[in-house]
Amino acid sequence: MSYQDGWAAINLDMPPRVPRTEYSADSYHFDLVRAVTGIAVDASSPAELRERARRAFVTAWNYDFFWSTLISGGEFGALRTDLGHADYAVGGSDRRAAGTCPFADAEAVLAFDPTAAYGPRDRAGLVPRFEEHYRRNCAANPGGVNMTGIYITGISGLLDIFGWDLLLEAAGTDPDRFGQLMNRYADWALPYFEAMAASDVPLFMVHDDMVWTSGPFIHPDWYRRYLFPNYRRFFAPLREAGKKIAYTSDGNYTAFIDDVAAAGVNGFVLEPSTDMAQIAERYGRTHFFIGNADTRILLSGTRPQIRAEVERCMGIGKNCPGFFLAVGNHIPANTPVANALYYNEVYEELSRR
Repeated sequence: MSYQDGWAAINLDMPPRVPRTEYSADSYHFDLVRAVTGIAVDASSPAELRERARRAFVTAWNYDFFWSTLISGGEFGALRTDLGHADYAVGGSDRRAAGTCPFADAEAVLAFDPTAAYGPRDRAGLVPRFEEHYRRNCAANPGGVNMTGIYITGISGLLDIFGWDLLLEAAGTDPDRFGQLMNRYADWALPYFEAMAASDVPLFMVHDDMVWTSGPFIHPDWYRRYLFPNYRRFFAPLREAGKKIAYTSDGNYTAFIDDVAAAGVNGFVLEPSTDMAQIAERYGRTHFFIGNADTRILLSGTRPQIRAEVERCMGIGKNCPGFFLAVGNHIPANTPVANALYYNEVYEELSRR
């Protein structure tokens, strides 16, 4: 685990090894954590023991980067749509049925005014929230690069408020009015980005699930007319303040790699469905990027297939100064321990430059 290697990659100063990160394996895959650390821990263990095991795991697996955001759907209070949650944790303990949507129809969505509904954001009050979250993350993960950030950037914010059904209906009913809603939402959300810029935090994660696994779910022209101009508004104060911006979208955003880069991000976080080779070819000397081993191969693949997947990622990224290896999207608890251990073994074998 190396703060130095992580920051070197973010600053495009090629470190001697390919840095890495993973998502949630240290906190959810207790069979793997036990195998790696020898600590007898499970989901029912006291919080102190789970945290000790988590720290031992990320040290053993040499995490250089700790993905994190602060601002999420809780900012909307009760006026949001509960989409529920599928099984992910051991035993499905995180499963939650979907709740109700507080909006009557697509017209209510298209007429919605976030500032009127939620009130204006207090930029000055947001600054210490980001700084405190960053300090907590640094204390929890002292050996790697930490951050804070936002999970309700654009599409993700509207999705959290309205849910998929009404969001899609409103976008299909009147794309231009839906775009005007996006602009009103951006007006409301801009103070979060201004507060990040005013803070003493050096790196921010900006998350926006703007696409599906199959790609855009609205015409690409809509994104370029309404979403990406607001990205540029959001990111401008961060860039002016000298902050680093890491961008995450689940799904396949290959069609928009150039648009995201032009909006001002410094780095890309991606799942396997986005074309990492295209990012490396176009931006491998100017941006860092994190990904994108396919979790499905760890789940059900053979050892040769797992090796081939790590070799694929290394073949794309190893000669790029800002490349980090990670499994996209996560290593869930049903991943065979032997497969996860072998994945790590191959990473360690190939990580030296």
